[in-house]
Amino acid sequence: MTVVGAIVIPTMVQKYQSPVRVYKHPFELVMAAYERRFPTCHLIPMFVASDIVDEEASEDGSTHKIERRCALDVDAPRLLKRIAGVDYVYFIQRNTLNRKERTLHIESHNETFSNRVIIHETCCYSVHPENEDWTCFEQTASLDIKSFFGFESTVEKIAMKQYASSIKKGKEIIEFYLKELEDEGITHVPRWTTSSLPLPPPRPTSLTTSPPVLPKPPVTPAIAIPLPADAKNSATQDGNKDGSVVQTDSLTENQAGTPEDKLDADYIKRYLGDLTPLQESCLIRLRQWLQETHKGKIPKDEHILRFLRARDFNMDKAREILCQSLTWRKQHQVDYLLETWTSPQVLHDYYTGGWHHHDRDGRPLYILRLGQMDTKGLVRALGEESLLRHVLSINEEGLRRCEENTKVFGRPISCWTCLVDLEGLNMRHLWRPGVKALLRIIEVVEANYPETLGRLLILRAPRVFPVLWTLVSPFIDENTRKKFLIYAGNDYQGPGGLVDYIDKEIIPDFLGGECMCEVPEGGLVPKSMYRTPEELENEDVRLWTETIYQSASIFKGAPHELLIEIIDASSVITWDFDVCKGDVVFNIYHSKRAPQPPRKDPLGAHGITSPGGNNVQLIDKSWTLGQDYSMVESPLTCKEGESVQGSHITRWPGFYILQWKFHSMPACSATNLPRVDDVLATLQVSSHKCKVMYYTEVLGSEDFRGSMTSLESSHSGFSQLSAATTSSSQSQSSSMISR
Repeated sequence: MTVVGAIVIPTMVQKYQSPVRVYKHPFELVMAAYERRFPTCHLIPMFVASDIVDEEASEDGSTHKIERRCALDVDAPRLLKRIAGVDYVYFIQRNTLNRKERTLHIESHNETFSNRVIIHETCCYSVHPENEDWTCFEQTASLDIKSFFGFESTVEKIAMKQYASSIKKGKEIIEFYLKELEDEGITHVPRWTTSSLPLPPPRPTSLTTSPPVLPKPPVTPAIAIPLPADAKNSATQDGNKDGSVVQTDSLTENQAGTPEDKLDADYIKRYLGDLTPLQESCLIRLRQWLQETHKGKIPKDEHILRFLRARDFNMDKAREILCQSLTWRKQHQVDYLLETWTSPQVLHDYYTGGWHHHDRDGRPLYILRLGQMDTKGLVRALGEESLLRHVLSINEEGLRRCEENTKVFGRPISCWTCLVDLEGLNMRHLWRPGVKALLRIIEVVEANYPETLGRLLILRAPRVFPVLWTLVSPFIDENTRKKFLIYAGNDYQGPGGLVDYIDKEIIPDFLGGECMCEVPEGGLVPKSMYRTPEELENEDVRLWTETIYQSASIFKGAPHELLIEIIDASSVITWDFDVCKGDVVFNIYHSKRAPQPPRKDPLGAHGITSPGGNNVQLIDKSWTLGQDYSMVESPLTCKEGESVQGSHITRWPGFYILQWKFHSMPACSATNLPRVDDVLATLQVSSHKCKVMYYTEVLGSEDFRGSMTSLESSHSGFSQLSAATTSSSQSQSSSMISR
């Protein structure tokens, strides 16, 4: 925190992580181009001068260290420069060139205002791991403004803007000097060998007289960040004539946590689109965080990017809603929905929606003839949960089609277009249970499929539509509402209508086009297919609770405990749990004596029943640790959002107790708008509450060793969001816990 007058200003460290930038030139040639940037560079106007402060080289010439003092003329308001009392900002840059290892490490920090502003940057040039004639570049940086004469926010904006600009130009500058070398006939620089003579030091430089300025990181070439297996593979895939890499493999995730698991800049452009340097950095950092907390398979990059876009690249907010969504997918096994869900026949006959080719932008096109749909009949015949499952399967299919179209059209396609025909919409569609089901479907889709709707075309809107829109619009995100185009009557047939978004050849016949559309025409659902309220309620409960996972609430002073009785020694207890809320401590205990029958938590001092999950305590307060029961694993602290898997090979028969204990609560929330359930929960129970979702299984040791991969580096699986499967070597230890 910094204090300006009576105002307390919280400081925040801004961080940057770039993707891997690949130069399709040998390391030695790239280094020759890099040296031409000094002592100054006309391509970087604010880089006015540099001076060599220190220099040393090894006897054999394999290592060369050089320290420079660089002057930058930062583009800042004149008033701010006067207040600061400087014209230039000075940076210290230390370069370590290892010709033997073929690496260049760069570290730089600001000298000017170093007690007020801390800027630190590290860069690295290295040989491409799969092509020794290519060079990789990576870069990280941090900005920490502690105080700056009351202009902290202004300085931060200036620094971030100019840094992003210099990053964007980085690769262009190196490419410029590579072209300059080529024009001079220099297309090859020999590699260093033990017989090589020490290379002469760079040409001497002098620093023009110039006073010091305002913080700005030193300009360095290209940008860098972490890459998935497919991006890594793209470096050796087919190439275009212009040298650009074309990736032909499907998008799959590499085993998380490996050094090769990095994002390539060409991969980002090809599969994710044009992102600003700071947007790239947010994607990479969130992806790294997921790798650390959800080791193994993580969501595909385009899915992570959707959540970032939904929160305007606020990483903390995007991380929270993404973790909630991943937990939801896991709990309800949404990843396997396309393989396991079979639509009832009534949906095939009366649900008036279906996929139909693609729009002009290559987005998958979904057509919904809502005006012809008997929403009341479908709800009465199927129930709310079956309709929700069907809509979720449509969204899952949409994700799959986006991936396919990305490959087909050779450009990133991450969303679809929906055409809604409202002809026939009437007051019957405003039946209250039907509207309730619609609102719930919208809420679930908005929370778990953000930024998947590219455009919504609403055609032939009748007079009753404003009533429906008034009911529905408050539940739709503002960014999503901006994508709505509404046409009344036959307006869609004129200029600015359907033909602007959909090729004439695929406009459906029922809208005046020539293309046959296989979307069912709908009609009234026969009342003979209606089910009683009791039947619908039972079916909804069955679908909603159809999961192998259980939920538990954990309170301060009231842990949740699970009893597992082991008959045969050397059995294997396995677990898989997600920390949905708060931080918890996970313990495993063993006892030879059976605990008393489990008591559902009266929450001790809370004196109330816990909503939204069980809370059971088994360890009697009179028991003494080390006498009545013993700890068989070291306690594991698990943070909110983490997914934890592991196993324990039992040494003795008896009773094992898995315990989740309260540790702490999260610091912040992703939204200022609390959900109704959260508000009610807050009114009912103490705020000292955590929540976990878990699954356990006991296996015979022979079954575990023979049929299961080790859980030493296990992880949550998202089959549809991450196509890869990972495995690890069989653990030799008697127990293991992993995140």
